[in-house]
Amino acid sequence: MKESNMSSIKTKYNIPSSLESCHTSVVGNYVVEGHVPVEVIEDLLDQKPNIAGIALAGMPSGSPGMPGSKFEPFEVHSIDLDGSDGGIFVNF
Repeated sequence: MKESNMSSIKTKYNIPSSLESCHTSVVGNYVVEGHVPVEVIEDLLDQKPNIAGIALAGMPSGSPGMPGSKFEPFEVHSIDLDGSDGGIFVNF
């Protein structure tokens, strides 16, 4: 079976399956997975940590581009250079 285009992109950037969402972007030298708030992306670019990127798994209510209210802080995780979940980058 042929891999879908989105699956191949997630594979290319080593997005852990537990952190996948519907959108994958490359911002500067980082991959950004999901509906990550712009303020968190700005912090990433300012801090320049030695990671592959950040991810907000799923499609949480109230996140950028998603309808509804925000019910709890968004757990934005880091993605380590080896493609593993690096844990919480920030609660936003």
